[in-house]
Amino acid sequence: MPASRPRQFDLIAFDWDGTLFDSTAIIVRCIQRAVADVGGTVPNDRDAAYVIGMGLMEALAHAAPDVPPERYAELGAAYRRHYLNHQDDLSLFEGVLPMLADLRERRHRLAVATGKSRRGLDEVLRTVQLAGLFDGSRTADETAGKPHPLMLHELMREFETEPERTLMIGDTTHDLQMALNAGCASVAVSYGAHSHEGFEALQPRVIVHSVQELHAWLLENA
Repeated sequence: MPASRPRQFDLIAFDWDGTLFDSTAIIVRCIQRAVADVGGTVPNDRDAAYVIGMGLMEALAHAAPDVPPERYAELGAAYRRHYLNHQDDLSLFEGVLPMLADLRERRHRLAVATGKSRRGLDEVLRTVQLAGLFDGSRTADETAGKPHPLMLHELMREFETEPERTLMIGDTTHDLQMALNAGCASVAVSYGAHSHEGFEALQPRVIVHSVQELHAWLLENA
């Protein structure tokens, strides 16, 4: 039984978009459409995907460097409008719910550390299938954007957990760098926003290529 295995990590923090939530392609399209709306140079798919995980305004500014700062609020509003139009198209990756259930059975503390806004994260966490699965969460707009370690620092303080007992799981180099900056271990997933070629330098314990592979690794090693 999963609950009978000893724990190496007391706190497991997950990124949201591209790690648990299958949203990468839609976020890329929404960024591109928002930039087009304000007359900026539309980023290609790779450049738009690179900023996923950052705080919203930092991400949009990076994706649209020719849009002047006085138009960032308009750019952010355009992104939110496009994203809300597609929110019902998004879903958890297959296998996420059984994985989270097994981790809770083993009494890990589960948290979310995301570049989403607090409002956006709360909207998805209120769904029936996710109610009560996570013990805590931090968002970029209430702490600091990745790779700043503040999200993880606050979660570790909340749950009185040391860095060596904390694991960060994410699909971007921003997630892995945040874990390094916080002194925590990390796991990289290759099915999200960033190509896995850049992961090795950031010292993840493992790079996994599916939720099923992540699930198996966590039961064996976490």
